[in-house]
Amino acid sequence: MDHQNPNDPPLPSPPSSTTAILDSPLNAVGFEIEILSPHRVSGRIVVSPKCCQPFKVLHGGVSAMIAEALASIGAQMAAGFKRVAGFHLSIDHLQSAEIGDLVLAEATPLSLGKAIQVWEVELWKAKSSSVERRDLVASSRVTLLCNMPVPKHAQPLVDTLKRLAKL
Repeated sequence: MDHQNPNDPPLPSPPSSTTAILDSPLNAVGFEIEILSPHRVSGRIVVSPKCCQPFKVLHGGVSAMIAEALASIGAQMAAGFKRVAGFHLSIDHLQSAEIGDLVLAEATPLSLGKAIQVWEVELWKAKSSSVERRDLVASSRVTLLCNMPVPKHAQPLVDTLKRLAKL
């Protein structure tokens, strides 16, 4: 077994996923962010026991968490990386997603005002590896206040989001 010489520079850490960096609750349930832009934030989750309710289907609270998280990330980018806060979430759960199902999610803005933004987020089951929208699982609307200053302690996260975003 190789041992690193203490005089050598430290080895790089394994790369962290975008989701782990930006949103630890999403990461904890297995969600993976794929696209980051001020006009679209998307990702995927394979339904597993860690994101299910007792009937072995995707928990509605997890769907709501995905919706609010994706809308918040998109709104922050669209607001010029200012602090955002969701103040209204409306979600319709249309059908279940079972263990093993691949669920895709996409957030897009409906209104990008200077103080208030409204985002639509859809979650749907994918058929095999296709990203074609079929079998809508949930549809939501998230309204956010988006003109607040970023607290000093949160600035490193904003800087990381700027690096990861496709602007």
